[in-house]
Amino acid sequence: MPYFDYPCPDCRTTNNLHETDCRFAGTSWATIEKAYVDIVAALSAEPRPEAALRDAVDGDWGALHAAALSLLRDEFRVFEVGSGDEADAAANRVRGSDGDLALTSPEQRREHLSQPDREPLRTIYREGSVPGCHDNAVFAMIAYYEMVGFSWRETKERVVEWLHDSGTWARGGFEESSPEQLVESKRHVYEEGYGWKEKATAAKRVIDRRG
Repeated sequence: MPYFDYPCPDCRTTNNLHETDCRFAGTSWATIEKAYVDIVAALSAEPRPEAALRDAVDGDWGALHAAALSLLRDEFRVFEVGSGDEADAAANRVRGSDGDLALTSPEQRREHLSQPDREPLRTIYREGSVPGCHDNAVFAMIAYYEMVGFSWRETKERVVEWLHDSGTWARGGFEESSPEQLVESKRHVYEEGYGWKEKATAAKRVIDRRG
């Protein structure tokens, strides 16, 4: 499972230091990693319903396994066969019946996640940024693509494309001379692995007011 660090499904840490209010505080990263591996190993053998997945994992199925599966589904690393959304194309290329859970291929996942479809990122992606929230919007877009596993090259290409296609760059309000220079100036966001929700929420508020 490339570009996946087996994060805590609550606070997303990839070490033994959880945030203070994390549901899984005190749980070792090795234990968290095992929960993901249990799920992936079972689904690598064959697609199966969630009930059968629970029976197939090594040891007891508990809150950690359930949260890990939820995150895998949220990030489209696991999908439900015949779910009727973008996963249908993938479902046609895997064994399994409707309702089975299956692993998504890297190509299918990249295509599915190239356009954020959940708020507040959906508004930013579709409407584009406006002066007054450019920094937060670009930050959020870069952080999103990093989080879902795109390389820096892919992230830069997609954010530059978004700046043009959404009309964001044409609206002005940037100090940089080009979209490429703007995105490159935010490379630290990608390399440090910052979260996107706070920045995206702040940007969406400004965009909604301008709408």
